[in-house]
Parts: sequence; C-alpha cells; structure tokens
Amino acid sequence: MSSPIHSPSHNTQKVGDQMATSRDHLVLSLASSLLVLFLSSSAAVSSFQETNVIRRVTDRSEDSVVLRALGRRVPHALDFARFAVSHRKKYESVSEVRRRFAIFVENLELIRSTNSRGLPYTLEINRFADLTWEEFQASRLGAAQHCSATTLKTRRLAKAVLPKTKDWRKEGIVSPVKNQGQCGSCWTFSTTGALESAYAQATGKNISLSEQQLVDCANAFNNFGCQGGLPSQAFEYIKYNGGLDTEESYPYSGTNGICNFKPENVGVRVIGSINITKGAEDELQYAVGLIRPVSVAYHVARDFIFYKSGVYTSDICRNTEMDVNHAVLAVGYGVEDGMPYWLIKNSWGEDWGMHGYFKMELGKNMCGIATCASYPVIAV
Repeated sequence: MSSPIHSPSHNTQKVGDQMATSRDHLVLSLASSLLVLFLSSSAAVSSFQETNVIRRVTDRSEDSVVLRALGRRVPHALDFARFAVSHRKKYESVSEVRRRFAIFVENLELIRSTNSRGLPYTLEINRFADLTWEEFQASRLGAAQHCSATTLKTRRLAKAVLPKTKDWRKEGIVSPVKNQGQCGSCWTFSTTGALESAYAQATGKNISLSEQQLVDCANAFNNFGCQGGLPSQAFEYIKYNGGLDTEESYPYSGTNGICNFKPENVGVRVIGSINITKGAEDELQYAVGLIRPVSVAYHVARDFIFYKSGVYTSDICRNTEMDVNHAVLAVGYGVEDGMPYWLIKNSWGEDWGMHGYFKMELGKNMCGIATCASYPVIAV
C-alpha cells in the first residue's frame, strides 16, 4: 500500500484591547532581553536600565524607546519582540532567543521580497516565522509520498453542467477549521472534513468526528499516526473497522496513543470511496462542483507556510505523484482577478491564511493538487 503524508500546527489567541498595557510591558521586557543579546558594547549594556523603559510604557512610544535601547545595529528587533509576544513564544535560553531572531529575520526577508513581486497572493508573518524550513518540514510535513489515486475514470452524471463557482460553506455542510498541532496528522483532518461534509449533506445535521481514532487505530491500513497517513487509506480503515467515533467520545490529543475505539460511539460509517483519476483537475472539479467536498493532497513549498490571501501559484512547488506532502479538503472553486482557483480548507487553525482557508490556482495541477484526491460514500 502507499506511504503516508505528514502535515502540520498551533493555537494562538488575540490579545484584547483591554490588555494593551500588559502587552506593551511584555514587548519592552523582551526588547530589553534582546539588548543584552545583540549589543556588543558592554558600556551600552551597563548604561541601560530596564526600569527606565518600563516607566515609559504609558508614553505609548514603544518604537522609539526600543530603538534607542537596542540601537540601529539590530534591525527588526522590535518586530521580533512583537512577534514573540503576539504568538506567546517561550524560549529556553539566550542562545535560543538569538537563534530564533536570526531565523525570524530570514523569514521576514522572504515574505517582504515575495510580496514585492506583485504576485496574485500575499504572505505574512505568522506563528511559524521563527522556524527554519527544515524544522517546519520535520514537525509538520513529511517525505514525498506515493498516493493511491486510481487510473480509472470517475463516475459522471449524464449531461451535467458545472456551476461557474462553488463554495460548499454557503450550503452549511463544511465543518469548522481545526488545528492539528505538531502531530503529523493532516491526513486525519482531511478525512474527517470530507466525512463531516458528507454527513451534513445526507442528514442536514452537523457532526464532529474523531481524528484521534485514526491516529491511534488505523495503522493496519498503512497509516502511521502522527508520522503520517493518507485519507484514501483512512476511508478504507473506517469501512472495514465498522465506523468512526465522534470527536466528543474520542477527543484529539495530538499524540500517538493506544487504540480506544468504541463501536457504540460511532458517528459515521463508510461503505466506499471514490478516487479521482491522477492529475485530472476536470474530474476533481466535477466532484467538488456537483457532489461534495473532496480530500486532496499537494506539495507544500517554503513560502506557502506564510500564506495570507489571494490565489497561490508557484514555480517551485512540484506536481508529480511522489511529491505530495500535505492533505487538505477542497470545498469549492471560483475566479479571482481573472485567475481560476480552488478554495481549500486547511488544518493549521483559523488564525492561518484566510481564516484557515487558502486559494490555489486551478487548471495547472498546481503543486499536485489533483494528484491524490478522493471522497467517501457514507451509510445513511
């Protein structure tokens, strides 16, 4: 059977206006730590008093205060301080802070240089900005995978006419965006997303299904928990296992665990699944346009992790069978500024991208988006 896909992570909360003073205090406190790290002159360090900065928090002039404290030899130090506070980063040592700052600056330059090119999408600093590309791959993605997409044609409806645009969210069958954390379990979220949509479409009721059951129990179908898997294989596991428990009865922990499946808690049963012909975007569009949301997999390139908005297109991601490394859910398609796109639900939390979603160019099998696509058929 085929090998697994890994995926990505993590929860952050907005700091309210009522906590602005506390936030400013944290920013300036972190900035004072950065002073120690980056100013090489001992005289400059000894003459700086942290309490002087704290007293001036009420001035609301944090930019000028920190720049005077750090010196212009440390560009982006304040940006990093704000990033660390906003995303509640915790670093274990001075050397770790120094290392994360250097990575942050490198990622910031990537984001700014990309945004300056006038591309149809934009990037932004997010909670991944202090990770190297290698760290992100190791913790949230996996090696190139071989998917199980069939070479047979998808079943079609006679004389079917596709809608020009589609967004299944408007029909109320797409479940809320979830966050897989640092467990390589994107495949489970793609699976549950497709099943939750199928259930809502069939019954008119919403349901949240257990990713953790798949992490813990689906190994016999060539899935490997937090080390990866594939939605097509997960559908097969659910079919032969007898069903998938609800999220409430089998909650997500984001770690590999012991299988605790309970048949009495099953929320949905699978009787089969349909695989889209490998690379056939016309068949994928048919399924998304006329049937329901579809599990898809694609190749994540470095800049994609900082996606903010617009239609993502790339000349560095790959679209061959062995290069998919992340599984998601295609929930629609459309056209933006003349460019056709797929509308896709991710599993990196609502604070990533477009409230947890992104748009991918349609028509070029961009990043292999139609390479490994499938959707389940459930028992009702």
